Amino acid sequence: MTQFSHIFNSFQDHLNSEQELREEIRMIVKDTEKTARDILIILQNIHNESSMEEDAIISQYCAKAREYFGEVRLHYAKLAQVVPKDQYYRFHDLWRFVTQRLCFLASLTVYLEVKILVTKETVAEILGVKNKREEGFHLDLEEFLMGLLQLSAELSRFAVNSVTSGDYNRPIEIARFVNELNAGFRLLNLKNDNLRKRFDALKYDVKKVEEVVYDLSIRGLKPTALPPSDNQ
Repeated sequence: MTQFSHIFNSFQDHLNSEQELREEIRMIVKDTEKTARDILIILQNIHNESSMEEDAIISQYCAKAREYFGEVRLHYAKLAQVVPKDQYYRFHDLWRFVTQRLCFLASLTVYLEVKILVTKETVAEILGVKNKREEGFHLDLEEFLMGLLQLSAELSRFAVNSVTSGDYNRPIEIARFVNELNAGFRLLNLKNDNLRKRFDALKYDVKKVEEVVYDLSIRGLKPTALPPSDNQ
């Protein structure tokens, strides 16, 4: 009985230690989620009618979001210190969803700034994590892709609201971007169920934006020429 007690006491010590680690990770993730909400609140201002036609105002929102991403980098630095190097995926679920949201917010910020599709390397840099798994605490590819799919939904909403404010160029730019994003995702053989389901919703984002552009065309409001894209 004494031998059993010793064995099971060691098990309990291990369980207690892991529970403490999980709680420490949750506290850091909670702070990260708060910062993500702050960034989201700032970037949601792009939907205000007074700012949609003013790129300078949108640039101010992006600059403010960039400041908050500095806090995000501090949060991930803490996570990288706390999470054991060989146990990243053991605790991965604790920060997976906030990372997806931050990937979306980073990709939205970059799109608003320069109208291009952000790279995974750039998002990893913005978040302050490594890009490759072998380098340590890193940005998982599926999280990055989920962020891009969230971006498409946000941009389709932005296209609709832009027309409301009288900005007829932006929906056409967004339509071109979302169609290229859709074409890119179609090159992937997606196995992940959640990723696949979210990708299936991308076609509705594309359809919504195309309907906006079509409506502009039949109403004679579609611009005859677009300014050249920054990524060309």
